Formats: sequence, structure tokens, C-alpha cells
Amino acid sequence: MRRGLVYKYGALTAVDGISFTVSEGEVLGFLGPNGAGKSTTVKMLTGQLLPSGGQATLLGLDVAHKAKQIQAQIGVCFEFSNLYESMTAADNLDLFARLFGVRGFNANAMLERVGLGGKGNLRVETYSKGMRQRLMVARALVNQPRILFLDEPTDGLDPVSSETIRNLIRDEQKRGTTVFLTTHDMVEADKLSTYVAFIEKGKIVALDTPHALKQKYGQRAIKAEVVGANGQLEVREIALDGAETAAAVQQLFATEKVITLHSEEATLEDIFIQMTGRGLLQ
Repeated sequence: MRRGLVYKYGALTAVDGISFTVSEGEVLGFLGPNGAGKSTTVKMLTGQLLPSGGQATLLGLDVAHKAKQIQAQIGVCFEFSNLYESMTAADNLDLFARLFGVRGFNANAMLERVGLGGKGNLRVETYSKGMRQRLMVARALVNQPRILFLDEPTDGLDPVSSETIRNLIRDEQKRGTTVFLTTHDMVEADKLSTYVAFIEKGKIVALDTPHALKQKYGQRAIKAEVVGANGQLEVREIALDGAETAAAVQQLFATEKVITLHSEEATLEDIFIQMTGRGLLQ
């Protein structure tokens, strides 16, 4: 539960009175462009920053007063690597298991789970970006967290590494873990999130399931590739839910040489741009 969270850097209000709730076993996709307030929010929720106003409650505890108790039950994976590169992967995990007081921890089993089986004795400095990212996720899971914070977990990774991490997120969700996912990748958020929150200029401008947001703000369409007058392929688009949809499709086939035809719904990216006037990377 987050009630009216505010954070100010001097005269700048980075997070401006946001409120939301995430239940056990849910994945919240927290989406917004650079500078929107995502990282500041995560730092407040994980006890790294004290709110300028409002309250953050995790696992029934106020983060401002019970940060150490909460931190023992959460896992955090940041976008940038902060692993001990001169140590082996297994030693990295074992170190954090000791710090969390986890007994009987099996580093090799955890490495196997993230697709790094047989790589535990290699120094992290020899790892590729994808391998390091999987290791960081593994480290975040060492203490079997009840809440998992992931910041751009698949950014810049190859498809195999990305899918490995997505499957880990799904597995944790099934285990009952609450996942707080910050990302620029709307497609990934759509695949993984129970709910998505759009944050812009420190305020939440939309919060709902991906499906509900598409139904409320999006417009479905039929897109057809046809052969144009010069022999080149051209695209025709017909609104799918209009009163004239059937007649327009019939007219299309009667007057055009149709090569492909498919339905298309609005993406979360489309909806975000519609609501804020800019894309995630602007």
C-alpha cells in the first residue's frame, strides 16, 4: 500500500502524491519515461529514501520506520550491475545468503534455475551482459523474497536471456511473490503485468489491467496489405468496431488486391502516448 507518496529534490517534486496497492502474487508494471519518478518511487519503497510526504506500507510495515525488517523480506534487482566481479558467481550468491542468514542455501541449484548451470565457478568479470543480468536476478531471489523489485530486468538482452528472466518472474508470481516491475518495454509489461501504472511527471495518470486500458482507451483496427497502383505494397486500415466495418471490408476486397489481412489492437505504448503526448524514451 502506498498512500499519497511525495518526494522532493529541493524545489523539484519528483513524486507527487501517488497512491496504489499491489496484492500478494500480483505483478505491477510501473511504466514511464526517464525522469517520470519511477526510480525515486522504488527507492522510497525499498527504504533507500524517506518520503517527503505520505506513507509507504509493505508487508503491513511502514517503510520509514521498519526498513530493516522489510529489506530482509524483499529482493531487488537494479538495471546496473553491482556484482562483485572478482568473485565467482557461486561466491556472490553464497555471500548474500550469509548476509540474509539463509541456511542450507544451494548456489548451484539457484544458478541452474536462472540458466547458469555449470557456470558457478567462473568469475563474474568473464560473464556476458545477459549472464550478469540473470545472476543479479538470482541474487535477488536468494532470500526467497515476498516482494521482488525489478528495474529493467531484460534491457538490452538477447531473446534467450530475456525469456529466461520472464519465466523466472512468472514462476515467482505463481509462488505468491509480489513483483514490482519498472520498465520502458511496453510489450514486456503487457505480457507479465497483472496491472500497469503509467507515471508521468511524478503523477500516476492511469492504473488498470492491460486489457482494461486497451478497451477503454484503445481502438481496434483491421490492417490490410494491398497491391498499389505502382505494384508496391500499401497498407489500408479499417476501424474494427464501427458500424460501417463490414461494408468497408467488403469494399476493400471488391476494389483492391489484398495480400494480407489481420486485426490489430492498440498497444500500451499507443495508449501512453495518447494520454501523455510523448513516448517512453522521450
